[in-house]
Amino acid sequence: MTTLRLVLGDQLNPLHSWFTRQDAQVVHVLMEVRQETDYVVHHAQKVIAIFAAMRDFARWLQRNGHRVHYLALDHPDNRQSLAANLEFLLRHHQATALQYQEPDEWRVDRILSDFSGSAGVPVTQVDSEHFYTSRDELARLFGARGRWTMETFYRHMRRTAGVLVGPDGTPEGGRWNFDEDNRKPWRGDPAVPRATLPAHDHRELWRTVQAHGVKTFGAPRAESFPWPLNRTEALAQLDAFIAQRLPNFGAYQDAMASAEPVLFHSLLSFALNTKMLNPREVVARACDAWRRGLAPLAAVEGFVRQILGWREYVRGYYWARMPDAANDNALDHRRPLPRWFWTGATHMRCLALALRQSLDLAYAHHIQRLMVIGNFALLAGLAPGEVHQWYLGVYIDAFEWVELPNTLGMSQYADAGRMATKPYVSGAAYIQRMSDYCKGCRYKPTQRTGSGACPYNALYWNFFAQHAPRFERHPRLALTYRQLASMPEDTRAALKQQAQHWLENLDEL
Repeated sequence: MTTLRLVLGDQLNPLHSWFTRQDAQVVHVLMEVRQETDYVVHHAQKVIAIFAAMRDFARWLQRNGHRVHYLALDHPDNRQSLAANLEFLLRHHQATALQYQEPDEWRVDRILSDFSGSAGVPVTQVDSEHFYTSRDELARLFGARGRWTMETFYRHMRRTAGVLVGPDGTPEGGRWNFDEDNRKPWRGDPAVPRATLPAHDHRELWRTVQAHGVKTFGAPRAESFPWPLNRTEALAQLDAFIAQRLPNFGAYQDAMASAEPVLFHSLLSFALNTKMLNPREVVARACDAWRRGLAPLAAVEGFVRQILGWREYVRGYYWARMPDAANDNALDHRRPLPRWFWTGATHMRCLALALRQSLDLAYAHHIQRLMVIGNFALLAGLAPGEVHQWYLGVYIDAFEWVELPNTLGMSQYADAGRMATKPYVSGAAYIQRMSDYCKGCRYKPTQRTGSGACPYNALYWNFFAQHAPRFERHPRLALTYRQLASMPEDTRAALKQQAQHWLENLDEL
């Protein structure tokens, strides 16, 4: 009476109730499959990180007395798909039941749901025991409302979870949101602590990935790999963040610096999204730091909002709108990605820095993703589906449930404003104010037209002129359209001509 339990690559949680006791009748199954490496082109570090962490988790299970069947990428029994491997393993173990944890991605959920109908044995889906909310909680909260605002959901979550609220449900510090305190540029002080990341040698695994023909991009860094393998290493990352970077996280969370790719960010998203860490313990540790006077409330609230608010919100949004959300393109943007998205070889210094960092580290923080790369993609009218696939592939923490809403909704406004109240775009002024990226750039951030003008500027005004029928009556964009209307006709014409020049020569920027 053998039961197979499938453990996916983003379900590496040793605290799950599955693992509280050993059972000789249970076989835990983990598999490295081309179906998962090939549905989009992934960063080399992402493939290495997930496979290496899966292998470490399998060893942990075995050390703790659990039965494990691990199908490595190059194993001769590996059919390279979830369903085909499960069919083989059910026969191989003469299993009488199959269990799996609730997948986070719609695509995997469909694969396993479809397989369940033909498995020939009882199939049970169990909770992953990770998130604060169920998949449908956001949809139930908002119902038929046209716009599902994150702030409303966030306050609901704070009260429901009892996080940073008093006994009467009012927010600590008298405010729900400390954004106004968290928008400082970083000019070199305070000093940035060195990020304490593990270093592993994964060259043998990387050779296996290459030999098997898996297509990747970005730097593998296999000889000194900087991402955690397991919960122990993830907890060490959490400790370091709480002690060293959380106190300054809030003030500088939107800042960008060419010499400091991490600044005061936590680097915990990979460990969270693979479930090495639980969001409740991360939130609790941050709140405890505030209570003990080790971090200011503005920093802690800003960090908590990312996890308790935004992370849970995008998951609910994803499950409410899939699979239709993947095809969103409300602005009908269709330009292909410039070739320098894959190399970082552009003369725009801000984009070159953000792209090269992404390609080298498989990481960029939220402002680099939103207001540098995403901002340009939206202003240039790049096809949102292509932008989505690039983001999904390039970042170590990018799993579709969290990446797709952020890219298509928040960043590219492809969902017609269901998520974001307005397009998140800016000219060069924002990037200049929040970073040192403009220093030494070929393009001048204060110039709108001419060969030395920053492309963001003309593209910004062209975007709003082009989409005036959609946005000119938007209450949050009234000032933008008043400024556009007040420009002399020849100025508007020059901006349009300049933008068209950039759009016709994207690969050369």
